[in-house]
Amino acid sequence: MTPSEAEIQHYADAHTSPEPPLLSRLVRETHLQTLMPRMLSGNYQGRLLSMLSHMLRPRRVLELGTFTGYSALCMAEGLADDGELHTVEQNPELESRVRRYVQEAGLTGRVHLHIGDAEQIIPTLPETWDLVFIDADKIRNQVYYELVLPRVRPGGFILIDNVLWSGKALPSYPLKPADKDAHAVRAFNDFVQQDARVENVFVPLRDGIFFVRKR
Repeated sequence: MTPSEAEIQHYADAHTSPEPPLLSRLVRETHLQTLMPRMLSGNYQGRLLSMLSHMLRPRRVLELGTFTGYSALCMAEGLADDGELHTVEQNPELESRVRRYVQEAGLTGRVHLHIGDAEQIIPTLPETWDLVFIDADKIRNQVYYELVLPRVRPGGFILIDNVLWSGKALPSYPLKPADKDAHAVRAFNDFVQQDARVENVFVPLRDGIFFVRKR
């Protein structure tokens, strides 16, 4: 008898370290006070981001799409001693909450929040990135990718979230013209697969994460 996908995920969750209490509080507040709490990375993906950050010990991390700050705080756990994380969020209504949790985490001065359009902000950040996490407007995935790739160090990583797009990225899914995000995600995935500048692994975790390493 083959276990279901839900059973496997439940088992994985049960054998994954719990999130810190501060992040648990952020999860609860996000569910109570925001319209789309499902945008949170959540404990399982958050622990993966934290683990990867601890493995890489990055000095400079860029995140596109802060939401309430959960994934940024997870990645900040593994920063090098002199490491900094820059995170970009377009919704100014989320700013005060993110800054409050960054302060409570003791990361003021190491986690830098930028409010505005990522396309405009990315060129103003004079950094060489060790790790980039793209979790923003799916239609502009390729735009963000092309903006950050030249500034990623050789051997550095780009992670792109939601590349399954609830399964609509699969070629067997019958897309309608109105499915603009799904069309964009599918085209972006195919683009990365053909990009000779990188090596990539598509990980079907949650809604799909692309792991991309710059050659």
